Amino acid sequence: MPDFSAFIPVLVILAVALVVVVVIWVATKLMWKVAEPNEALIISGLTRGTLDTREGMDFKIVTGKGALVLPGLQTVRPLSLTLNETELKVNCVTSQGIQVIVEGVVIYKIGDAPPFIANAARRFLGQQPKMESQVYNVFEGHLRSIIGSMTMEEIIRERDKLASQVRGASGIEMEKLGLVVDSLQIKDLQDPTGYIQNIAKPHIAQVKMEARIAEATRNREAAEKEAEAEALIADAQSVSSIRQSMALANAEKAKANAAQAGPLADATARQQVVVQETEVAKLEADREEQKLQTTVRKPADAKAYAKRTDAEGQKSADISAAEALARRTELEAQANARRTELTAQANATAASAAAGATRVTGEAEAAATKARGDAAASAIKAKALAEADGIKARAEALGTNQEAVISQQLAENMPAIIAAAAEPFAHVGQFTVLNGGEGINRMVGGILAQVGDYLPALRSALRNGKEPTKQPPRAPDA
Repeated sequence: MPDFSAFIPVLVILAVALVVVVVIWVATKLMWKVAEPNEALIISGLTRGTLDTREGMDFKIVTGKGALVLPGLQTVRPLSLTLNETELKVNCVTSQGIQVIVEGVVIYKIGDAPPFIANAARRFLGQQPKMESQVYNVFEGHLRSIIGSMTMEEIIRERDKLASQVRGASGIEMEKLGLVVDSLQIKDLQDPTGYIQNIAKPHIAQVKMEARIAEATRNREAAEKEAEAEALIADAQSVSSIRQSMALANAEKAKANAAQAGPLADATARQQVVVQETEVAKLEADREEQKLQTTVRKPADAKAYAKRTDAEGQKSADISAAEALARRTELEAQANARRTELTAQANATAASAAAGATRVTGEAEAAATKARGDAAASAIKAKALAEADGIKARAEALGTNQEAVISQQLAENMPAIIAAAAEPFAHVGQFTVLNGGEGINRMVGGILAQVGDYLPALRSALRNGKEPTKQPPRAPDA
């Protein structure tokens, strides 16, 4: 059996050394303090101040590392370096005397430099919750002072300038407190008087007007684009419909042409035959008319003209002979009367008897009167014979070409007929024609109508060889 007695002293020494190490490790663990990244350790007691601290501050500041603290001889306390924030709600008055409530937030912390930590340690160590009220008081005073020198418009437009001025004015005081301002934000401006709203109303109205104008412009442009698109669609549809209709019409036309080709050819042929037959009938009618003109109408017209000319010549000759005979008879009667008168005067002178001369003169005048009566009777008899010959020639002309003679006599007597129809107007001093040119046309038409009404009776009387009965013309209505 091995002897372990020789190893006992070694084991005891090792146990004692282990205990010493454990005791030292535990003691070191208890006395060694390590600062967190967001805190500073303030060690006071048996120590000397750091080189960065001010005179009269005999405490040690440890940041970002560890330090040995002797229990009973030294005291260590942490100072938080984290961010803090303080809400601001300050009732201020602007340079215009307008009340405004400013709402903001201040984000701050204890400065990382030893002087800032030393100042904060002397003021807030163990009392860090008081920092919020201290910071509020500092910023409240500076905020009121700066806003009192600004107008409402400047505050609205230049919030960054306001925050910068407040930070600059409070920087020295915050440094004395050991604090650093990371951010100062003006969150809201409350306007109990409504000044901000009144300022904004013109701009809001302008913006609304511009928005309505822009919206109306966009709506109009959209409507124009939609109308143009609809017009293009309608045009395309119209063109398509027209093309389809044209294609369908061409197809129907081709089909109809094909179906009517045979009947159309027959109709065309028949039409040509009818045209030729019509031309032949026209030529035959013209030939018959020319034949009638040559064989019937022209010879009849020639005979009627010859007879009418002969009758007029005979009539003129008879009238001239009768007038010559009457003139000669009258001259002879005058000569006989003059000769008788001279003889009676001679006898009266020779007899120298007044009674005898008177008787002879009376007998001479009686003889002259008788001679003049015989001459007048002879003239009347010659004229009557001439008119009888004219009537006989007219009767013969009426027997051969009655219409031609009647038309000639109507033409010869037409001026007298129209003059007789217009005779009632010869005794009218002044009359008024209504309806202007239409009234004149009606008046002249009435005269011509009366003449036209009188012509059939005149034509009938001429045809029967009687004088037409004259009827007093009726004045037409004006």
